[in-house]
Amino acid sequence: MKKICVVIGARPQFIKHAPVELELKKHFNLISIHTGQHYDKKMSDVFFNELGINKPKYMLNVGSFSHGKQTALMLEKIEDVLMLEKPDAVMVYGDTNSTLAGALAANKINIPVIHIESGLRSYNKTMPEEINRILTDNLSSYLFAPTETAETNLNKEGITQSVFNVGDVMFDSLLLAKSVIGTNLEEKQQILATIHRPYNTDNCERLLDILFHLNSLEKKVVFPIHPRTSGILKSNGILLQEFGNIDFIDPVSYFDLIRLQMQSICIITDSGGVQKEAYMLKKKCITIRSETEWVETLENGWNNLVFEDLYKIKDLLNVIPGAHRDDLYGAGNSSVLISQILIDKI
Repeated sequence: MKKICVVIGARPQFIKHAPVELELKKHFNLISIHTGQHYDKKMSDVFFNELGINKPKYMLNVGSFSHGKQTALMLEKIEDVLMLEKPDAVMVYGDTNSTLAGALAANKINIPVIHIESGLRSYNKTMPEEINRILTDNLSSYLFAPTETAETNLNKEGITQSVFNVGDVMFDSLLLAKSVIGTNLEEKQQILATIHRPYNTDNCERLLDILFHLNSLEKKVVFPIHPRTSGILKSNGILLQEFGNIDFIDPVSYFDLIRLQMQSICIITDSGGVQKEAYMLKKKCITIRSETEWVETLENGWNNLVFEDLYKIKDLLNVIPGAHRDDLYGAGNSSVLISQILIDKI
């Protein structure tokens, strides 16, 4: 069997990789390399337990550093593994530092790179993710785009060879999760909020502004809060109890997050993945960002961007979305399509 080394390290990558691994290991020898970019048990180990994917063969334990140092450490350690394993290809996901480090390490020693979730663009180069995804696309030999827009973005940049629009593997993951969770969940009159991006959380004044507007909403807000975010509030002498309309809970596992989305009437987020999940679940979404790489979700009011004008959140909650495209992110068989293509190509 041909050998593929898979570089994963951040929460969304575990989610994306699960259905792909379940399909690819029927045909390939898969070697997983966990960079340790997310090392909290609730944000990494739980995915192996819940989603049934194999424990990584290599745990690099890089941890949190500045972007440059983290990427450099990953690059060095991944290269060592690749020199030892000598795979036929290296697979990376999305747009994290783990993604870029894996693509660079493979490219430097002439190993083909497979990029799943190619072609996304926010056109905001102040976001580290935007730089990571652009560079990774230009280093990749096989580019799997999740949408027509992503494929078009690549073509505009002159990347036209070995580009495949296979739909979004997160749709595969969502269907996998729903098969475990079930579909008989009662919708509650609550809003789910997931806020984690540094520009929304690192500045305490900005974070307080967001929390003030969430607290003023008529519906109860459920907010899984990251320890780092609660630490920022605590260090500034701000108590969670001051926000009576917000139910702060500990970070949740993937299945529990999907369950919370299914039970909520609306999602307020700054996460790329949650925007997609909300659309797939036919839940209205309000994104606290000035741009999104998932521009398709903005069609017909299913997703709305709010950044400086947080006061608009209240009014947007009352807007009823228009038509919904059930096939926007494919048919839930992206993993099978990826496998079929790689069997032929590698």
